Amino acid sequence: MNKLLALLSCSIVLFSCGNKKEPKSINNGLSSEERKDSTNIKHLFNAALTEGKSYEWLRDLTQNIGGRLSGSPEAAKAVIWGEKLMKDVGLDSVWLQPVMVPHWVRGEKEEAYYTVNGEQKQVAICALGFSVATPENGITGEVIEVKSIKEAEALGDKLKDKIVFFNGAFDETLINTFQAYGGCVGQRFSGARVSGQFGAKGVIVRSMTNGINDYPHTGSMGYGDIPKEQYIPAAAISSKAAENLSADLKVNPNLQFYFKQSCKTLPDAPSHNVVGEIKGTKNPEKIIVVGGHLDSWDLGEGAHDDGTGVVQSLEVAYLFKKNNIKPKNTIRIVFFMNEENGTRGAKKYAELAKLNNEIHVAGLESDAGGHTPRGFSIDANGKNTKLVKSWKKLLAPYGLHDLIKGGSGADISPLKDDHVTLVGYRPDSQRYFDYHHTSTDTFDKVNKRELELGSASMASLVYLMDRYLYTNEEVKP
Repeated sequence: MNKLLALLSCSIVLFSCGNKKEPKSINNGLSSEERKDSTNIKHLFNAALTEGKSYEWLRDLTQNIGGRLSGSPEAAKAVIWGEKLMKDVGLDSVWLQPVMVPHWVRGEKEEAYYTVNGEQKQVAICALGFSVATPENGITGEVIEVKSIKEAEALGDKLKDKIVFFNGAFDETLINTFQAYGGCVGQRFSGARVSGQFGAKGVIVRSMTNGINDYPHTGSMGYGDIPKEQYIPAAAISSKAAENLSADLKVNPNLQFYFKQSCKTLPDAPSHNVVGEIKGTKNPEKIIVVGGHLDSWDLGEGAHDDGTGVVQSLEVAYLFKKNNIKPKNTIRIVFFMNEENGTRGAKKYAELAKLNNEIHVAGLESDAGGHTPRGFSIDANGKNTKLVKSWKKLLAPYGLHDLIKGGSGADISPLKDDHVTLVGYRPDSQRYFDYHHTSTDTFDKVNKRELELGSASMASLVYLMDRYLYTNEEVKP
């Protein structure tokens, strides 16, 4: 008898758990129209978490193609992959947008070391994108350490014949790690340009990360308009190597640093943006673009940067179709090419949009990794900024608390206009720069549930933008 009662009790508990309703707080204080929106948003999240495709798409992209630097065979394969995938999802139309892209190649694996007290210390190093090579036998020189471009400029001719070591670290007090990145990435991009003008031999830059590890982070650099005879090789060293080198320089200021790299820039190569869309039912001429960039650096698999953004963008369209949501405006999905070292795809897309007199009302970009959703940054006129912020009551139950004024993304920013609402998807940033531009940016670093939550978050925002955004011709949504 006791066993029978125990079984009945368990059954009641299990039945209760299986039939729990969504918390009332999701619908509390909402108008009838907002309750409808709340229900549709819930359906988008349910579909993403139970029938989502983004994780398997990402597995295919990263495991079967890998790193996709512009101009490479892998980037070309990714274009074919993207076109087929959009067609498989069933978008109303899919096409390729031709664009010429830079073609820089890394060459043989880079080498670096220095000697202290008779001990040779190997250094984790990688060439920066667009850097020139060292001479065939590498370069050796004394090191001069600086923390910023401004400090290097102040030293001037003292940089001559030196290897300039830019050791500006992330500001650890900044909660948003993208702000910390912005505070020191200038030394990576402009360090060689500034140092080359003063006759330096080469440049090594502390990797752009808030962690201390032995994985060097690549990324773009540029020589600006200095003459080619002033071009000097530029490389990134790991944050751990930077810490060690800085400490050793205090004891041995005249130590000799050696590095070798064989990178080169080839002629521009043909490539494509991949574009697909769901036609709007009411205003098909008005476009909401959703995208990420298909290219990636060559060291890893381009998972967080920006494979996650690509698959999340397409999943927005997939979730609309899965939930039979028929947008009034055209929803256009774009896999942009060449964000990492030139943004040629973004510029070509905006150029053709203007040439074809297309009307873009909004854009959403995912290029901040596939971690837990936190919200969106808004680049729009005052009216639409206020409108997007008003949706917090609908989005906050899903962890989307941050609806803030800010930038959108490199690939949609060329569309900027007072009548175009641009938004950047903002997941949690704390782990992003552990992987950014490194060999560790691989599929296994992406959490399936976090990725799917991001897709649903983006789909929810696009749903709301499609319904309510003010355009330049409308007084009311």
